[in-house]
Amino acid sequence: MHFEPFDSLHEECGVFGIYRKSSEGVKQEAYHALYALQHRGQESCGIAVNQSGVISCHRDVGLVTDVFTKDRMEKIADGHMAVGHCRYGTTGTMNRSNAQPLLVNHLKGAMALCHNGNLTNAFELRKQYELQGAIFHATSDSEVIAYTITQQRLHCGSIEEAVYATMGLIKGAYSLVIMSATKLIAARDPHGFRPLVMGKIGEDTVFASETCALDAIGATFVRDIEPGEVVVVSQKGIETYHTHAAVKRGLCVFEYIYFARPDSVVDGVSVHQARLTAGRLLAKAHPRDVDVVIGAPDSGLDAALGYSYESGIPYGIGLVKNKYIGRTFIQPGQEQRQNSVRIKLNAVRATVEGKRVLMVDDSIVRGTTSARVVRILREAGAREVHVMFSAPPFRHPCYFGTDIDSEETLIANRHSEEEIGRIIGADSIGFLSLEDLDKLTGDKQLPLCKGCFSGEYPTPPPVSTEKHKFEIPLKTPD
Repeated sequence: MHFEPFDSLHEECGVFGIYRKSSEGVKQEAYHALYALQHRGQESCGIAVNQSGVISCHRDVGLVTDVFTKDRMEKIADGHMAVGHCRYGTTGTMNRSNAQPLLVNHLKGAMALCHNGNLTNAFELRKQYELQGAIFHATSDSEVIAYTITQQRLHCGSIEEAVYATMGLIKGAYSLVIMSATKLIAARDPHGFRPLVMGKIGEDTVFASETCALDAIGATFVRDIEPGEVVVVSQKGIETYHTHAAVKRGLCVFEYIYFARPDSVVDGVSVHQARLTAGRLLAKAHPRDVDVVIGAPDSGLDAALGYSYESGIPYGIGLVKNKYIGRTFIQPGQEQRQNSVRIKLNAVRATVEGKRVLMVDDSIVRGTTSARVVRILREAGAREVHVMFSAPPFRHPCYFGTDIDSEETLIANRHSEEEIGRIIGADSIGFLSLEDLDKLTGDKQLPLCKGCFSGEYPTPPPVSTEKHKFEIPLKTPD
């Protein structure tokens, strides 16, 4: 397989779990929650249901509506517990074997696991286990987590103890929702890279990557799962444990800039408000004499509105997104991605024709997509096009769940800001400053991971990054 350089940020994954103490009927909630989390991953999805201690699972490649048709939903057994997952993989190919939940049946019982994040020591752990005789069926680091928990469970008195022990062995980013025959467990890595929340529907307990999934099923937000925390739900009730304290916390800042839905609240901060703040900060740092401010759908819209509020320049709908095409980066080849851009966005001529236009987007990776969007606006009659990005320039790899692993492909490492502007065809460009990132969370002043911009990470980067070891074709002699 040939891995094409990407031109947009790759999504995170979405996880969900629900526990009903005395009734059944959870598969529909899992379906609706995954539908609300679809923006976090469009490669594959799956739901596992616990019916009286027996766990069954259906997962496949595709969107939630494609995988879980009406006929399929009718065939899925219902129960009192369920977990669900929608995936964009930073490790592992796009195939059914890497879809989640991962279902494991072993000596101490069954387990279904859902993982959002990326381990930094997955390669070392997998190598260690394989030398001991382990056999892996997929290529994702999530399977390493599942295997580690299973191994620890053989020596621990309970599934939660096995999870605690596993957290002492795995490194990197992980928000986990795990279902055993009798328990539902949520765990978040000690640094808190990825979000994870707890909610309630009456007496029922739910976990999800974002609060928008709680809203979708009528659940009430209770609180965020803390970094290093494990929450166990069973017939005994809810038990919480803080077993691993991180020296340095660091929620991924891109949850606020791009990943999360604007109607979500992540670690107590409204994503919508964070993006409005980013736009206001851009307007202060990069004022422009233009006629209209527009946003690149969807993650640039809120920041564009913030720019308009701060500058007093009218906000307009300048680009319309085709809602029925997946995000550009999902396409496996560069030509397919370029074709997707053509049918994904179209300019509103009435808004931009004859105008000096300022467009706000979330970020720039390689520049190809930005150049095409600028061209679309000019073809629609825009007299000037100025482009603002609600993030600093990407300069470093991300090892914690975002598929930025090559500094050579990043346009900001090869060109100055002025050169980038010329390459994408803009009259001018501007970036959010590294210093302004800390202002996105307002009074909360949350510690954020900004490693892809600064090169400084909350935890040491991996020694080995052989993520695609099993997906690269063998070289044949000339």
